[in-house]
Amino acid sequence: MRALLVEDNATLATKIRAALLEARFAVDHAADGEEALFLGETEPYDVVVLDLGLPRLDGLSVLRRWRAAGLTVPVLVLTARGAWTEKVEGLNAGADDYMAKPFAIGELVARMQALIRRARGVARPEISLGHGGEVALDTVSAAVSLQGTPVRLTGLEFRLLAYMAQCGARPVSKTELTEHLYDQDFDRDSNTIEVVIGRIRRKLGAAIIETERGLGYRIALPPGKASRGA
Repeated sequence: MRALLVEDNATLATKIRAALLEARFAVDHAADGEEALFLGETEPYDVVVLDLGLPRLDGLSVLRRWRAAGLTVPVLVLTARGAWTEKVEGLNAGADDYMAKPFAIGELVARMQALIRRARGVARPEISLGHGGEVALDTVSAAVSLQGTPVRLTGLEFRLLAYMAQCGARPVSKTELTEHLYDQDFDRDSNTIEVVIGRIRRKLGAAIIETERGLGYRIALPPGKASRGA
């Protein structure tokens, strides 16, 4: 999953970014409202953390412009303002959630993960994969097991598997995967996706990810789950 972190406090941004990387996110950081506006309009994110008190362009203006442009990415507003009227203003501007500083970073990460699940129609953090449900994926703990045995995945492997799992039955192109797995500064190469999928298949079974010719890849789901995400 790919997140945009918009925070002008360098110390806080470093702490949040470290927690997101540990939770297997790819993270881009913007330190002012103009950069945030540009990144949000030109890069595909799965979730955004948006501070309101930003230099150059305030966070509420950024959020309003995103929503006016039709951007539906989940946005968690983060601010030092704690009055309920300001919370209402943020939510009315298009925020999906709101946290006032100071806050627990663990709660912030959990709320971000919940926003992504809600946006993709996934009710629980635990997802069963494979035609027989033999693979268990936990998007909160970043744990994966095969028939009850833990399997160690790299950060990139986990992000790819989790993203496809939350897309459900619809096929996902290499381009889409590339856009959602890497941060802005990564030297993106769609051929890398084939390598990562090959590694996942070796660890979890060749049938876990199916190739759809001309469309990309589709995650294998247990019977009864095949319509989710279509």
